[in-house]
Amino acid sequence: MTNSQVWFRGVRSSKFRHVYGVPFKRERCYDNIKITRNAHDSNFCAVNPKFVAIVTEVAGGGAFLVLPLDHTGRLDFNASRVTGHKGPVLDIKWNPFNDNIIASCSDDCTVKLWHIPDGGLSMHLTDWLVELHGHKRRVAYIEWHPTAENILLSAGFDYLIFVWDVGKGEAVKVIDCHSDVIYCMSFNRDGSLLATTCKDKKLRVIEPRRGIVLSEGTCHGGTKASKCTFVSQGRVLTTGFSRHSDRQYALWDQHSLAAPLLQETIDSSSGVVFPYYDHDTNMVYLAGKGDGNIRYYEVVDEPPYVHFLNQFLSGNPQRGLGFMPKRGVHTGACEVFRFYKLHTSRGLCEPISMIVPRKSDCFQEDLYPDTAAPQPAVSARDWLGGVNAPPLLISMKTGVTISTHKPRTNKDAPALQPQDANNRKKFAFLSRETTPDYRPLATWQENHDNETPQVQVTEKCQKTNANQNTKFHQLQRMFGKQTGETEPVPLYKQINQGDVFNTENELRLAFNRQGEELRIVKRQLQNSQQRVRELEQHIASLQSRLQQET
Repeated sequence: MTNSQVWFRGVRSSKFRHVYGVPFKRERCYDNIKITRNAHDSNFCAVNPKFVAIVTEVAGGGAFLVLPLDHTGRLDFNASRVTGHKGPVLDIKWNPFNDNIIASCSDDCTVKLWHIPDGGLSMHLTDWLVELHGHKRRVAYIEWHPTAENILLSAGFDYLIFVWDVGKGEAVKVIDCHSDVIYCMSFNRDGSLLATTCKDKKLRVIEPRRGIVLSEGTCHGGTKASKCTFVSQGRVLTTGFSRHSDRQYALWDQHSLAAPLLQETIDSSSGVVFPYYDHDTNMVYLAGKGDGNIRYYEVVDEPPYVHFLNQFLSGNPQRGLGFMPKRGVHTGACEVFRFYKLHTSRGLCEPISMIVPRKSDCFQEDLYPDTAAPQPAVSARDWLGGVNAPPLLISMKTGVTISTHKPRTNKDAPALQPQDANNRKKFAFLSRETTPDYRPLATWQENHDNETPQVQVTEKCQKTNANQNTKFHQLQRMFGKQTGETEPVPLYKQINQGDVFNTENELRLAFNRQGEELRIVKRQLQNSQQRVRELEQHIASLQSRLQQET
């Protein structure tokens, strides 16, 4: 055997060998953001195809910022935030089946759900959809179920994991198998199993509906935080520290955690390493808190299971990383993953695209298999009853259909107690499915010119017309500013002096609308006055400093 033959056998063939990272230009980043300085080991950033959410630093409470993806550039000083928590926000996660719903957990021991309108926030949001109480200490992490509707998990510093049915606003299970602080949670592909890491240095695989530990083992010997994520073929990848404080990653069989299938040392840095796994490409990205680089590997079925590909290098360390779901990446540029990097030294959120170099601009079928759809595969009731289902898939070539939750019949609707009436009203606008028709009006008319008057309107048109009267669309028409539209008329201007109201209820509704508009204007005036006072104080301090220097 010649030397050339030995060398050739050592080169592993992979279509992801030459993946490289491309940071966005400064004008396409999000600047002037007061990113939180909390030492909690979390990403502090969540992204979906509509919005980017970032936890911010606010005195006397917790808040996070929500921006539409196209609102790049320098952020306004008085940008609207979600400010309903009484303590620092520790984790945020978007609902995988509704791009307008986000969950947050906080130091105030609560988990809250918020609705973000399509155009973004026009004022500070303090009214939540659902507030979940149960934890006795601060809530550290939250995780949405990947396939079941309205199922949310939360892990707190009380060593408990709560399984919530947010549709009913109550806990359906409490998992109490941990003896110390929980560091991480991760569902497998169909959500039937949950992997956790803990301060007691153990990795656990749990059946979340019954709270039973199926397998358990010591993963990393170091004292710092360890993280985990499910990968393909029933395996779990963990990151952590050795007894000598070296950073490591390890691969485990979910059925046997006595010894790892693979364990490798990364380096000797001190930042906690977060794993990000892509089910479509079988690539895992490892990014350390405080590092400037992102390493990426390919996971295969044969030993040695994990192959190093390359790393993205940067001189700016990261405080946290959010990532875009696969349905939001740019297929025309062969983008297979996208990070949203929070800088530690600057108030900057910088998107980073992971690109596979290809000469052709056509759709690359081998890079984009069918991915998880934004629709639940199973209802909360069925999942709690023991039904498992893989995620529904959509084609990346044909595009993504944006829809809300599936309709639920009266038979499947949960019985709500009187105290849940408020939650039922807040979730009313999520109970209908919306099928938007993106065709131009002219095209629709051409298709219907040749039809006789006796032809009935199609079922799709009926659904579209009926959904125009839902509460969500009413709010969108009143408060949302659409592209190309004029400024919406305030509510108090919609009521003229000579208007005649037929019933007392109509008069009461008009009065309530006027009062709400006046409260909004008053709140905006107070914010403006507060800003003026701050600027006056700043000018006075500059004048006094100038006098001292002269």
